[in-house]
Amino acid sequence: QVQLVESGGGLVQPGGSLRLSCAASEFTLDYYAIGWFRQAPGKEREGVSCIKISDGRTVYADSVKGRFTISRDNAKNTVYLQMNNLKPEDTAVYYCAAPRASGFPISLYGLGSLWYDDWGQGTQVTVSS
Repeated sequence: QVQLVESGGGLVQPGGSLRLSCAASEFTLDYYAIGWFRQAPGKEREGVSCIKISDGRTVYADSVKGRFTISRDNAKNTVYLQMNNLKPEDTAVYYCAAPRASGFPISLYGLGSLWYDDWGQGTQVTVSS
């Protein structure tokens, strides 16, 4: 089974930045897409961003557009989530995930967690002064 490992979380003040990493045990090129999700206490898991591996096409949730950037480094089997201008409402456990299926339009389904099968263990992001 493919393993995904997140890192880079931590405590940051409002307005600060963090870069999360999602390292895959197998070639990211084998995946159709990688997605980032987050879950705050008492809330449902929310899709944040995803990237289609073949062409780099990206999708973002409205709540993070203009602040977060997803990217991939195929040579390192790693997908990144650069988070700038962080807000207290960004506080959550962040997960990366990969679907085993392919071909679905990420513009419509890329942020839907039901499409994803392999999940990392999560990394905590806390935005607080």
